[in-house]
Amino acid sequence: MQARYSSATARRGRVSDVVREGPAGAAMITVIFADSQVVVSSGLRMLLESTGDFTVVAEAKDIGDARSLVARHRPAVLLLDLDGPGGPALKALATMRAESPDTQIVALSQQEDAGFVREALAAGAISYVPKLASREEFAEAVRRAARGEAQVNSRVRSWLASDSSRVARNRLTPREIDVLKQIARGHTNGEIAAQLGLSVRTVESHRAHIQQKLGRVTRSDLVAYALERGLVGSESEAEPRRRLGGNAGRSSDEGSTSG
Repeated sequence: MQARYSSATARRGRVSDVVREGPAGAAMITVIFADSQVVVSSGLRMLLESTGDFTVVAEAKDIGDARSLVARHRPAVLLLDLDGPGGPALKALATMRAESPDTQIVALSQQEDAGFVREALAAGAISYVPKLASREEFAEAVRRAARGEAQVNSRVRSWLASDSSRVARNRLTPREIDVLKQIARGHTNGEIAAQLGLSVRTVESHRAHIQQKLGRVTRSDLVAYALERGLVGSESEAEPRRRLGGNAGRSSDEGSTSG
């Protein structure tokens, strides 16, 4: 089924070039690849374009090239190879996220290290996809990223869950707990910022730290954690919007670090 993203969705995500018109006026998700492995990027490009959901607007040869192409094309999603040449990848990821907040970044890597995953998410990646993932998982990660949603497969979840060496970092600050409670109640980053008297960027930073500390990335994971710890009273209190008419009133930043 072909994904469609309305201009209203684009406005909520502060995105000016999220989509392009495809056949019969269908919305196409714009994507840039920054993968040093030509075979991998070529295969993924063929897969994405064959679905009818995506259009690849450029391919970057390294991180420096990716920065300039993202600034020029402002795609909905950047698929960024963290193992490629061109400088410290995590630092560049954070820089690109700050320079081009309209573009969601899906991080690709062959590293199977929970600490590295958390650092990538904290730097601004909305999702982390191991290079051993199926092509279908890559496509779904890009599709979700364009909607502002995280995608974490079972392999990555197992790394995060088994990373007991970081237990000491799992303690949330009082402000992070305040933000987590509001996330669990279904509020957007902008709404949380208004309620707590913070900037949206500060809320995004708190959300990233919460995800990093807890090893939980999606909104549903954070809701489950809040319920387990009694931070919200019950499932009826958590995410009330979802109980009121399905997609009506749902936020566009589900599972993401963007407002």
